[in-house]
Amino acid sequence: MSRTLLSMAFLTCLTSFAAAAPVPADTSVYVSAEDSGEILVVDADKGEVAARIPVGKRPRGIKLSPNGKLLYVALSGSPRGGPGVDESKLPPADRNADGIGVVDVAARKLLRTLPSGQDPEAFDLSRDGKTLYVSNEETAEMSVVDLRAGKVVHRVPVGHEPEGVRLRPDGKVVYVTAETDNLVFAVDVKKLAVVGKIPTGPRPRGVIFTRDGSTAFVTCENGGVVTVVDARKHAAIGSIKIEAKAKTPLGPRPMGEALSPNGKTLYVSTGRGESVAVIDLATKTVTRLIDGVGARPWGIGVSADGARIFTANGPSNDVSVIDAATGQVTKRIKVGGLPWGLVVARKR
Repeated sequence: MSRTLLSMAFLTCLTSFAAAAPVPADTSVYVSAEDSGEILVVDADKGEVAARIPVGKRPRGIKLSPNGKLLYVALSGSPRGGPGVDESKLPPADRNADGIGVVDVAARKLLRTLPSGQDPEAFDLSRDGKTLYVSNEETAEMSVVDLRAGKVVHRVPVGHEPEGVRLRPDGKVVYVTAETDNLVFAVDVKKLAVVGKIPTGPRPRGVIFTRDGSTAFVTCENGGVVTVVDARKHAAIGSIKIEAKAKTPLGPRPMGEALSPNGKTLYVSTGRGESVAVIDLATKTVTRLIDGVGARPWGIGVSADGARIFTANGPSNDVSVIDAATGQVTKRIKVGGLPWGLVVARKR
């Protein structure tokens, strides 16, 4: 074969290899900044904030639409307080600021703000992307928002200070945690009626289901435990204690939750415990506690390939990037604004 033909063959081979080689997708992390009133678009690969989107007062809970084109964020006109704060000394609430912000992900701008009920904190989105189920902390209700109509169409009384909201994977039941009642309320989505009240550890925060919807896990901040729930019978069946390794003032305070892509591992942010607990779902045991994550990690997410864990750390004003295999914090990305909620999206 001539040198020219050999060169052409080499180039053809190289071109074929390049075409066949997978092109890694960049990872964007969306973070709600409670103090600055923004959604932060964080480029996890470059370790920087790529954009800041003003959305309104006190953004907290966030969710992406099923097609990833819209981002929903809970906005609240209630002044920021916290455990132990004398609420009588806080400034008056701005009820006009309450709502669910709708963000165009591509354009990186707020499109509109929907009614939500009073002081929305967290919510979940129906599988068809048509309905939001929202916790209204100050009125002890779960409001139902019709996204097409752009209005609240129903309200369901639940426990005091409702917070975490999660639909069971089959979409038939939604769980709502009630912080001060130490209960989870199970609400039938079709009847919009409470069908179960599940006792939990002290101060339940978040709730998440296994992929098959048979089991739910409820983070209980003041108990340092995760309550395990039979999600068919709506009954507590056990608890997982999160033990401290490093010394922190309050120890582990379970807050946010995220499942690994294969559904076998649960990651739990521990708030003032400054760590992430890694729980094996088959054995329902803590297999690792990743310390030194940041100050009060709350929002938590996992990359699509399961290789990285991300946390939003409020008081330290940063987002941590954690290697899931080694448990090492590889980056602390300064973002500011008191980061709270976090959701991971893949852009190609």
